[in-house]
Amino acid sequence: MAQSLWALFTSSLAISLVFAVIPLCRDVKVLALVMALAGLAMGCIDTVANMQLVRIYQKDSAVFLQVLHFFVGFGALLSPLIADPFLSETDCSPANSTANATSSSHLFHAHQVLGQRHPKVLPQSNQTAPGLPPQDRAGTHVSYAFWIMALINLPVPVAVLLLLSKERLLTCCLQRSPLLLSADELALETQPPQREDPSSLPPKLQPDPGHEDLLGCCQRRNFRGAPYSFFAIHITAALVLFMTDGMTGMYSAFVYSYAVEKPLSVGHKVAGYLPSLFWGFITLGRLFSIPVSSRVKPATMVLINVVGVVATFLVLLIFSYNVVFLFVGTASLGLFLSSTFPSMLAYTEDILQYKGCATTVLVTGAAIGEMVLQLLVGSIFQAQGSYSFLVCGVIFGCLAFAFYILLLFFHRMHPGLSSVPTQDKPYGMESPECYQR
Repeated sequence: MAQSLWALFTSSLAISLVFAVIPLCRDVKVLALVMALAGLAMGCIDTVANMQLVRIYQKDSAVFLQVLHFFVGFGALLSPLIADPFLSETDCSPANSTANATSSSHLFHAHQVLGQRHPKVLPQSNQTAPGLPPQDRAGTHVSYAFWIMALINLPVPVAVLLLLSKERLLTCCLQRSPLLLSADELALETQPPQREDPSSLPPKLQPDPGHEDLLGCCQRRNFRGAPYSFFAIHITAALVLFMTDGMTGMYSAFVYSYAVEKPLSVGHKVAGYLPSLFWGFITLGRLFSIPVSSRVKPATMVLINVVGVVATFLVLLIFSYNVVFLFVGTASLGLFLSSTFPSMLAYTEDILQYKGCATTVLVTGAAIGEMVLQLLVGSIFQAQGSYSFLVCGVIFGCLAFAFYILLLFFHRMHPGLSSVPTQDKPYGMESPECYQR
């Protein structure tokens, strides 16, 4: 727990520092390094938060995972709205001021503003407000957006620091912690170490299998005696999230470009609403999934989500010339993709009852998919045209469904904990009755 809290504190503080530093970067290599640090910190937060929720709430973690990812989607929806006024100032380029001020596509705004900072594309000086060069005005307003986001994020590391202080995990509190030991803990401190049945320990001191540290899941003893289905479940579940999270990033990144290209040729103003609509329904879907997950099994929710994604992409492909279906399909995709990750994570943990690498593997698979599929679709989109965008969506959706069927197959093959000999069980797969609290 201590390492997890320190990782959350360090990563959340790093994000605020990175956002404060980004406007000061004058070299693209420095900016790339800073953004890489931001991605590393966000990935650490994602992994640790999901892992700790699963560890603390175990079989009840599905609801809490849905709450966590609702706030992830809510932040993704809210952050561009906060930054939008600074990215759409009309004094950056009068020629494009109308499009910039009215478009709701935040990526389009950022591209226009940051792209016009180059001297070759700046408008004439007499076209802008006097008193400040156009380049400086654009840079100043963009800087405000980053600094505001850095300030908004600051309460997070402060809250984690208070929790560290409450748990007496700060350096200044370590000397006083022995004074607060309970009778059971004091007895353990004075007795020599000996092998003991975990069930005989006090509830607060019972071991938490697979979570001594963040990298404890990678130890070889965790996999001793594990059947092949144990590894297959990790791989297939990660592949499902590789596809579904990859489709989330792919769709939000390229739906605007798809809409403005032929055959739809949607105007910039109308097409700009599509990314916001997509993330809005992702947030709405995660909100609805909170009460639903307490009544519907995670496996059923994942099946509904994957089938819904495939069906939606097929409808979009069939009615590819209809703008109305594009908006309806965008909202539908947001709903179906919204709860896939938390439901899959809860389902996989229920199968394995293993509190080690499962969460880490799934988070890593999802992050790699979000990175790789955007790169792949971007290359195909540029080479083959806009129609390939929907074709890729259908292919990825079918692959996600196929991997999920494989996951169900390996679930049926996976032996129950009661059928695995005690001496052959991987560390962390012991009978849960030994660790009831």
